Amino acid sequence: QVQLVESGGGLVQAGGSLRLSCAASGRTFITHTMGWFRQTPGKEREFVAAISRSGGSTYYADSVKGRFTISRDNAKNTVYLQMNSLKPEDTAVYYCAAGSTYSVREYNYNYWGQGTQVTVSS
Repeated sequence: QVQLVESGGGLVQAGGSLRLSCAASGRTFITHTMGWFRQTPGKEREFVAAISRSGGSTYYADSVKGRFTISRDNAKNTVYLQMNSLKPEDTAVYYCAAGSTYSVREYNYNYWGQGTQVTVSS
């Protein structure tokens, strides 16, 4: 069973930065495409960013493009989400996900972390 653990969330002022980390268990990390999603209470979980197995391809939601960067270090079994120029609208619980398909769709991801809270104050 793949286990994912997010960290790095917290409280930051608008315009600030945070880097989220997602540590994955096992050596099968490199066989998975990874993604970040976020969810605010009362709203659907939304796609944020995805990265291919090798890290050579990335894709971002329009709302974060140019501000967020997804990356992975396969040697460390870790995927990152660097978030810059944060806005109050970015406030959400951020989830790391692993799947077998490079996708923006939630249902294409098989494993999920517990989430980490990101709060951006105005």
